[in-house]
Amino acid sequence: MTVPSDAALIEDMTTIVSRAAAAVLAARESALNTRTKADQSPVTAADDASEALILEGMARVLPGVPVISEEASARAAVGAVGDEFILVDPVDGTRELVAGRDEFTINLGLVRDGLPALGIVMAPALGLAWRTAAGGGAERFRLVPGAAADTATEIAAIRTRPMPKAGIVAAVSRSHFDAATGAFLTRLGARFGEVTRLESGSAIKLCRVAEGVADVYPRLAPTHQWDVAAGHAILAAAGGTVTTAEGLPLSYRPADGLRVAGFIAWGDPSAATPC
Repeated sequence: MTVPSDAALIEDMTTIVSRAAAAVLAARESALNTRTKADQSPVTAADDASEALILEGMARVLPGVPVISEEASARAAVGAVGDEFILVDPVDGTRELVAGRDEFTINLGLVRDGLPALGIVMAPALGLAWRTAAGGGAERFRLVPGAAADTATEIAAIRTRPMPKAGIVAAVSRSHFDAATGAFLTRLGARFGEVTRLESGSAIKLCRVAEGVADVYPRLAPTHQWDVAAGHAILAAAGGTVTTAEGLPLSYRPADGLRVAGFIAWGDPSAATPC
């Protein structure tokens, strides 16, 4: 079996996510059939349709590489996973989708040796995508949901920005903001002056840091590896970093559990400090 190069692989991953994006939008226009999972989070027909297309596509592109996907893992235990595996959130920000907002994404990341190597995040309703670029670095572009990767337009390299000496922008969750995050932002204000909050849902927040629109994104409430890996790959490729609340590098090892206790995404690694 010929293993595709990373450049070819990210192209394939982009087309797969684009097809899933079209399925998500089709479900939104017809019937979401929202139901509640055991953890009280919502899941919809859009999640199901997106996941099915991604699982089929990645099995074809990388046969034999384990895939850990949010909805599939809720139905069955994750099996043995080696040093390389795929993390999928078929709809990140389902609450935003159900609420009629456009800030939901599809996240697809490839992990190697505990670190995210490749990633794509697509916001179907916005027609926007961010990914690790085939030639290195990271990029943002427009792509019509359902279209092939090579039809992308407005392709632009993205890069994080140095932490401003005074006045910073913090990306924060609209649905999961908590007291710990508020306290952390207060401490950042003592270091950098005014902190402007940029609210949104889903992994778009990681992408805002990657493209230099925001300087930091603290998520101190628990989440899952599939929520973070793709955006983490993009942010790292754009020059940023993601740490645990304690300031350690965030790694991805399913044997340690799929939960992430919390994390802080920094555009400027030199500014990173523990919570």
